[in-house]
Amino acid sequence: MKSVGEVMAIGRSFAESLQKALRGLETGLTGLDRVRELEGADPSAIENWLARATPNRLLVAAEALRHGFTVERVNAIAHYDPWFLERLKEIVEAEEQVRAQGLPRDAAEMRRLKAMGFSDSRLAELALRSVHMDRTMGEAVAAGGSGVVHSAVRAISGGVTEAEVRKHRLRLGIRPVFKRIDSCAAEFDAPTAYLYSTYEAPLFGEPEDEAGVEDARKVIILGGGPNRIGQGIEFDYCCCHAAFALGGTRGGEAGAGFQTIMVNCNPETVSTDPDTSDRLYFEPLTTEDVLEIVRRESETGELLGVVVQLGGQTPLKLAADLASAGVPILGTKPDSIDLAEDRERFARLVERLGLRQPENGLARSRAEALQVAQRIGYPVLLRPSYVLGGRGMEVVDGPAQLDHYIATAVAVSGSSPVLIDRYLRDAIEVDVDAICDGTDVAVCGILEHIEEAGVHSGDSACSIPPHSLSDELVAEIERQTRELALALGVKGLMNVQFAVQDQRVYLIEVNPRASRTVPFVAKAIGRPIAKIAARVMAGERLADLGPIDRDVAHIAVKAPVFPFARFPGSDPVLGPEMKSTGEVMGIDGDFNLGFGKALIGSGMRLPDGGTAFVSVKDADKDNIVPAVEKLLELGFAIIATGGTAAHLSGLGLPVSQVNKVAQGRPHIVDRLTDGEVQLVFNTTEGWQSLKDSHSIRATALARKVPYFTTAAGSLAAAHAIEALRGRALEVRSLQSYYSASVN
Repeated sequence: MKSVGEVMAIGRSFAESLQKALRGLETGLTGLDRVRELEGADPSAIENWLARATPNRLLVAAEALRHGFTVERVNAIAHYDPWFLERLKEIVEAEEQVRAQGLPRDAAEMRRLKAMGFSDSRLAELALRSVHMDRTMGEAVAAGGSGVVHSAVRAISGGVTEAEVRKHRLRLGIRPVFKRIDSCAAEFDAPTAYLYSTYEAPLFGEPEDEAGVEDARKVIILGGGPNRIGQGIEFDYCCCHAAFALGGTRGGEAGAGFQTIMVNCNPETVSTDPDTSDRLYFEPLTTEDVLEIVRRESETGELLGVVVQLGGQTPLKLAADLASAGVPILGTKPDSIDLAEDRERFARLVERLGLRQPENGLARSRAEALQVAQRIGYPVLLRPSYVLGGRGMEVVDGPAQLDHYIATAVAVSGSSPVLIDRYLRDAIEVDVDAICDGTDVAVCGILEHIEEAGVHSGDSACSIPPHSLSDELVAEIERQTRELALALGVKGLMNVQFAVQDQRVYLIEVNPRASRTVPFVAKAIGRPIAKIAARVMAGERLADLGPIDRDVAHIAVKAPVFPFARFPGSDPVLGPEMKSTGEVMGIDGDFNLGFGKALIGSGMRLPDGGTAFVSVKDADKDNIVPAVEKLLELGFAIIATGGTAAHLSGLGLPVSQVNKVAQGRPHIVDRLTDGEVQLVFNTTEGWQSLKDSHSIRATALARKVPYFTTAAGSLAAAHAIEALRGRALEVRSLQSYYSASVN
């Protein structure tokens, strides 16, 4: 198994459920989209694609049917059941009708398409093709939303943007009704049934709606959608706690008394359990689907607003569309969210506040990217706008690598600029989670990363409270956090990322939403951070919700869990793009023991002795010395490649040299394969070095040899080995740590 999450969609037909599920994946699909690489391809190329079990093979099967393949032929190659292929064929045939004729002008035909699961955005794309616009400038102008060409195309096709299709659909009176899945088999009324939308044709009067909307004050909470790297159950935790905090009395704990309504589509998460909220809509997290839910819930009772800042990037990217449609957003306003996301607006705010940022710039073309990078100076950190989990981020060492990044990693344009920052070497990264009510700011947790800045925060182990920062630096980080929260007008949660270099604090970025560290902070300090934030978003004051004291007597350490063993050939080296799929927490009165516990919890088995292999980039040769000295003190033997061995030997440390793979056998991979190495410290810099050392990390992974790819992580591991040696680990409850902190 390689997937890290899934979605669930419910409808009255396979076609409806399938297309809802596809757009619920949040991979850019609006339905049974075209496979662009196969448009106009010859049959042999399509057969080759069909024969491989790839993640998008369902889309390839539909593409084959569009190219004239029969159901029998697709079945013979891909072995999909003919019944399902017949349903795909029905969707493809309906698509062709819209491509040929544009949007239907009568209600019955539009309802038929919607009942097959076609989203408004998918219909817009199909309608655009009906006017035979070319795939380049013509199509962009036609779908641009204004101008003579656009108006003409809209008149012919019926609408070529999602908003236009929605207006056209509403003019025809086509709206979904909501049905229930009775979890009690009609034996008695289910207190919370699952609800789903469907486009039911009227038979005798209006279609029956089973939503059971009540006359109550209510809050809608948008979930995080499917789990994926960068957005997992941390956000589901926050959404559930918001439902508990804003709902009625639960387990003797009084909530705010609102009716809570959850919208989510992931069957694995707790937010889709029947007892989490008062009502659950099992629907994709898209503008179209959420607006229909808001419309239905607003018909009866009072909708206080929609919570968008607890489900990660998924609901956050809907905030502007919902607000423009008149939907009240609880907590931080969409303009404040945009202010934090928009690099140019945010830079002006930072300058006004007198805060320090790494030198940076914005590029909307390859030429502009080269100019900005040249001005800032290499290495630079590049990232696309509005990303989650650091996707597409890369540290670039020179013009050649930047050229390759622009050509292969991202599409750079006026609407999709690339952010370029000076890369801070050997800096300590710090995460801060805070709550603001518009007047007061509570700094809930300051987390010091163990890996240096440049490793994604989701992949770096970190500790709370900070284990090496001075009181003065912590106070300065607190001050800047408070200023940012108030200046941005945050109401609810906020996450800030800083870097500390040469005792100076640099602001990296601000996210006015829940972060993936909120559950960790809550468990570390013993306060329900997400619940408090939800009450603040609903209008309560921090002063009335009790103190948030993060001054604890213990150290809590978060360590990431990686999926590398599931993906043969994957490289475990860490960087700015997130790779972890889980995390664990180690807790103790001592940092080194806490880190050791966290590593054990993540599945790593630290050796008690043996041989350690060390090979580090030039910039880390001095940084790795304390880790090597500690291992030698613990009785480890050290082997190293030429440059690292020469540096360590020059300092008088006993080390044996081992060949790199390119230097001939026996080399380091042979030693790893033969079980002669128990620990690996390996840091790299630059393309060639990364490529040359890949086989070392891959072999260590295959042999289950613990490996560390940063100097800071290596040093922390060496101290953890010392702390764990010969010591029996105790078992204590979290509550006992909290009580110790109070006493």
